[in-house]
Amino acid sequence: MANKLVKGIINIFGGITSMAFGKEILVFIISLMPILELRGGLIAASLLGMDPIPSYIISIIGNILPIPFILWFMNSILNWMRNCHLKKIKSVAKWLDKKVKKHRGSIEKYGFWGLVLFVGVPLPGTGAWTGCLIASVLEMDKKKSLIAALIGVLMASIIMMILSFGLIRGIIN
Repeated sequence: MANKLVKGIINIFGGITSMAFGKEILVFIISLMPILELRGGLIAASLLGMDPIPSYIISIIGNILPIPFILWFMNSILNWMRNCHLKKIKSVAKWLDKKVKKHRGSIEKYGFWGLVLFVGVPLPGTGAWTGCLIASVLEMDKKKSLIAALIGVLMASIIMMILSFGLIRGIIN
């Protein structure tokens, strides 16, 4: 799924890649996005034929940048969304609440290490955005959650580097 999504984004924003640092900007933007995060960024970097080390650094920076904002502000934003009069915004809040409810048990049960694994194991529906959303809703310690998310991002980045620049690049070439 991530592969198709990344290819679609590359097709839509492919013009950016002709600019100076265009590939890097595209990888950074994809790494910032919920759902795709650094997983998508590294896949995109591999598909764009970028060097692994700069891709790795750009993807990590893009993925960790939103983490503090999610941890410190997401509860306030979610509360506003739940009470908003616009149906679309309320429906997004309901969707986010369902996502939290679905995954909260694994993080609640194992705490810090549950968050590390949730963020670090690159499976669909996991990652820094969702992990930090859940940590925020559960009102986990923000500093510990930040550290857990950073460890998880590093873990996911190593796994995705092997997959993106090993397997995916091997299939493409």
